[in-house]
Amino acid sequence: MSLDPAIAARLKRTGDGLVPAIVQQYDTGEVLMLAWMDDEALHRTLTTGRATYWSRSRGAYWVKGDTSGHVQHVKSAALDCDGDTILLKVDQVGAACHTGDRTCFDADRLAVTPE
Repeated sequence: MSLDPAIAARLKRTGDGLVPAIVQQYDTGEVLMLAWMDDEALHRTLTTGRATYWSRSRGAYWVKGDTSGHVQHVKSAALDCDGDTILLKVDQVGAACHTGDRTCFDADRLAVTPE
């Protein structure tokens, strides 16, 4: 099986065939992480309910939580208006970040100075 052709036709991929996926906690809206998907990763995610990504550094698919136990149960998936970003709403079990933090956006907050 492969990704539904109607969904595949809407995707706008990078030169290497990937689409960024923003991952959000479904019930709080907390932004957990950003990962990359190709057609196969999106197909696996939609058909299994487990978040599956393409690891650019390893050059392989990974199902979030298979090695760490920090599983993402997918509650919903959506494309943005341009078809160039995926939004996954998940129920995150444990840490979302590979560093062990709840979210990948905890560690390096930047100062904002209003005008």
